[in-house]
Amino acid sequence: MSLVKLTIKGISYSQTQNGAYALILNEVDGERKLPIVIGAFEAQSIAIALEKEIRPPRPLTHDLFKNFADRFDIVVKQVIIHKLVDGVFFSSIICERDRIEEIIDARTSDAIALALRFNAPIFTYKNILDKAGIYLKVNPEESKNPEESDDPLTSPETFGLVGEESVTGETYTQYTLAELYELLEVAVQNEDYEKAAKIRDEISKRES
Repeated sequence: MSLVKLTIKGISYSQTQNGAYALILNEVDGERKLPIVIGAFEAQSIAIALEKEIRPPRPLTHDLFKNFADRFDIVVKQVIIHKLVDGVFFSSIICERDRIEEIIDARTSDAIALALRFNAPIFTYKNILDKAGIYLKVNPEESKNPEESDDPLTSPETFGLVGEESVTGETYTQYTLAELYELLEVAVQNEDYEKAAKIRDEISKRES
């Protein structure tokens, strides 16, 4: 089975189910997206890894694993989403130490959070992408693609993408740049990383 490389498109928040997030993975050489439902903690950890300028005051679980692996010369080479059963994705972390390769089973959200911290590539098999991949519509009035899922958790209409797409919620346009930096520091200290990311976005807009 051939492997397909994936990149992270963004993190989506469910407008209908509290605490439900979706990690949107993008096919590198195609247009299909692979939405994977993840928990709030994992979504936060992935968001922090994506937002390079936000540094938690204390290491999160995935940061601790990275520090532990670095200390013992363990390298994550790649992550493979290798199985889909009853809507649940299964992943493997390919690690290497002393030129000996090991395969470790992991939840997909944890595997991707670690892949980001190790700058490791993310792959899935073509048959999984054929089965679960969807095309996110740009125009909501367009007719629904028959291949798209009717599951509300994986349907793109349920989520508002954070990052490359639109960001919903509180805006910070009314604050000065100095006030934004103060708010950013407070948000990070309070470990409110979703708020910190939005403030960071506003700062980036002002300084670009």
